[in-house]
Amino acid sequence: MWHLRSTEAVRQLLRAKDATTQAGFSAELMPPGVGERPILFLDGEEHRKQRTKVARFFAPKTVTNRYRQLMETRADALVREACTATTFRLDQLSLRYSTEVAAQVIGLTNSNVDGMAKRLERLFAQPDWNPHSMGKQGRLHSLWRTIRGNTPMLAFYVADVRPAIAARRKAPAEDVITHLLADGYPEPAILIECVTYGAAGMATTREFISMAVLHLLADATLRARYLEAQEPERYGILHEILRLEPIIGHLYRRAARDLDLTVNGEILHIRQGELIDLYVRQANSDATTVGECPLDLRPGRPLPPGIGPEVMSFGDGHHKCPGNSLAIQETDILLTRLLRHDLIVAHPPVIDWDELIAGYSLREFVLTVPKPLPVAPRG
Repeated sequence: MWHLRSTEAVRQLLRAKDATTQAGFSAELMPPGVGERPILFLDGEEHRKQRTKVARFFAPKTVTNRYRQLMETRADALVREACTATTFRLDQLSLRYSTEVAAQVIGLTNSNVDGMAKRLERLFAQPDWNPHSMGKQGRLHSLWRTIRGNTPMLAFYVADVRPAIAARRKAPAEDVITHLLADGYPEPAILIECVTYGAAGMATTREFISMAVLHLLADATLRARYLEAQEPERYGILHEILRLEPIIGHLYRRAARDLDLTVNGEILHIRQGELIDLYVRQANSDATTVGECPLDLRPGRPLPPGIGPEVMSFGDGHHKCPGNSLAIQETDILLTRLLRHDLIVAHPPVIDWDELIAGYSLREFVLTVPKPLPVAPRG
C-alpha cells in the first residue's frame, strides 16, 4: 500500500484523470450486478455524467437562491428553541438542522423530520461489515449483524424514502430524487443514493458544526472576530477550522492503471491494482503548502495558487465534495445565530475517533444559556 502525506502528492493523485477508483467507504465490497452504483462509488465517464447532472443542486448560486431562506428560518427557530430550554445538546440540534437542509436538497420531504433524524442516526451508527466475511463467530453472529444493519435501512426506506418517491412520481420537483427517477433508477438504487447523500449532507455537516463551535467557544478572540466579520472572512475562519479538523482524514483509492507521480523531485511509480492511502489530515498540515505553524489555527494564511483555504478537506479532482458550498453556508448561518448568545459548556463533548478514516464524532455536547437575572423591583 502507498501512503501519500504531502499536499502535492495527494492533489496530483486525486486530479489524475481516470487513474484510480474508489477503494474506501466499502466501495470494493459491493458485488457486481447489483444495479446502479451510488455516485460515490462511480469513476471515469460514468461518474462525470452523473456528477454533471446532480451538480446543479449543489451549485453556490442554487444553494443561496433556493435554500438560504430555509436555512435562516430553521436556524432561527432551532436557536430560539434551544435558548428557551436554556440547556441543550448541540449534537442533537446540529443533526436536526443538517437533516432538514439536506432533506430539501435530496427530496426527502414527505415524512417527519425528527423521526428521520433519529432513523438516520441509528443507520449511521451501524458498524462497517464485510458481507463476504463471516469472521470467527460464525454464521449466527453474521446473521445478527445483517439484521442489525438492515433494520435501520429498512426503516429509513419505509418511513422516508418510499413516501418521497411516491410523491415525486405524482408531482416531480427540483431535487435529487426527481432527477434519479427521470434517469430510470429503481427504488433500491434511489435508497442507496439517499443514504449516500444523507451521510455526506447530514452526518458530516453535523460533526463539523459541533467541532467549529468547540473551537470558537475555546477562543474568545476568534469568536468575537467571527461574529464581527463579513461573510467572506467568516467563511475563511470556518475553512481554517476545517483544514485542521477534516471530517474524513483518510481517502482510499486503487490504481486503475500504472501512473507516475512527481513529488519533491522524486518519481513515485504506482502500479495498476495497488492500494493508495491519502492522508488528508497530514496533507492539510504540510508546511510546504500552508506555511509556518501548520498546526495553528490562523485564518487567512497565504496559500499557493489553486489551493483552497480548507486545502484537501473537501477532496480534490473529479471526486471533490459537490456539497462544499452548502456545508459552509449552512454552518455559518447557524453559528452566527447561536454564538451571539452567552453559551456555557455544561458538558464537553465525548469525542470518538474512527481510526480507519481518521474521522471524529462529537456526542453529548451540552451547552447552557444562562437565564437573565431578574430585575430588582423599584422602591
